[in-house]
Amino acid sequence: MTTVESDLLPTEREQEQMAFVEAARSFAQQEILPNAAKWDREGIYPRDVMAKLGELGFWGLLVSEEYDGLGLDSQTYLKIIEELAAADAGVAITLAVHNSLPSHILETHGTKEQKETWLKPMARGEKLAAFCISEADSGSDVAAVSTKAVRDGNDWILNGTKAWVTSGEVADLFLIMVRTSDPEPTSRQGLSFFLVPAGTEGVEPQKAEEKMGLHSSVTNQVALTNVRLSDDFLIGQEGRGFAYAMEGLDNGRMGVAAQAIGIARAALGYATRYAAERKQFDKPIGDFQAIRFMLADMATRLEAARALLNDTALKKIRGENISTQASMAKLFASEMAVFVTNKAVQVFGGYGYTKEYPVERLFRDAKVTEIYEGTSEIQRVVIARGLFSELSKSAR
Repeated sequence: MTTVESDLLPTEREQEQMAFVEAARSFAQQEILPNAAKWDREGIYPRDVMAKLGELGFWGLLVSEEYDGLGLDSQTYLKIIEELAAADAGVAITLAVHNSLPSHILETHGTKEQKETWLKPMARGEKLAAFCISEADSGSDVAAVSTKAVRDGNDWILNGTKAWVTSGEVADLFLIMVRTSDPEPTSRQGLSFFLVPAGTEGVEPQKAEEKMGLHSSVTNQVALTNVRLSDDFLIGQEGRGFAYAMEGLDNGRMGVAAQAIGIARAALGYATRYAAERKQFDKPIGDFQAIRFMLADMATRLEAARALLNDTALKKIRGENISTQASMAKLFASEMAVFVTNKAVQVFGGYGYTKEYPVERLFRDAKVTEIYEGTSEIQRVVIARGLFSELSKSAR
């Protein structure tokens, strides 16, 4: 073997990472995919499957080994999310939110004691965490938070209602952004994060939202009524919550991009197999140029989205600022997923519009990737801002 050939072989670390991806693929195909249609049809949150994923260590994919996580790099993590999403996007987003937002913020900004108390059981699959940032009037305008934490002696009193909380009624912990000071109603200053255990007096998840897709993932409002917490539950510095949220959303947006890629990959696979089997005019419909061109466009966009996300992950591993590119990856992948699943339904024709085949479910699941973790319109705002920021730097 030549030196060049040996350099191309995966390192021991890379082999270990690949083994995790293969484990995710195997688990998804055996435990998730056979049940996905039923979960979607009956609105079932698969507690047993989520528990098994916790036992595999998949609740702590990005958490360092010091705090009982797997300590995987972003590239490997995103491949795992893709594998899970190709089987069921609801399971994938539940896991992605837990890993990329509360876990990341807690490990990056929490105290040693907070990490020992909360992050370790989160990584071990013992406590599922939810991320609470949006409100009825605070979605794209992240800073328009009205939920407040007011000082009362040595404690804080929290009041307000959070919306669109993934895993709201099944979570063991909530990472909640609140306003701790109020220079202006929509100021980015004065926002802070608290870690709130489920079951704390005054914490009440509301009824589950009836959604278009992602029926295996529950989404709720969470009401806070005179919730009393000590400083031990404040994460990081008071008033730094907006900055922490933006850091977390870089990870979250990459996770949504991986989810979108998994959905699209599944749709392309189903459409290609169907085109090879379905006959019209005495030959497979895949022989017709109209179908072939649709499949070609689907495959090309899918590979482009995967390449963009992979490049973003590599930049994160190198420690580069990825805010603009994370938005690019999320924007392109989500719009790609909607395009690909729409074309998959078209390839199936009338059957694609029925629940007899999975492309209908994939089409519904894909749509929300254009909405959460920042709509496509917000991603374009972030990307354009990044372009002009780079222009200003180069002009100095």
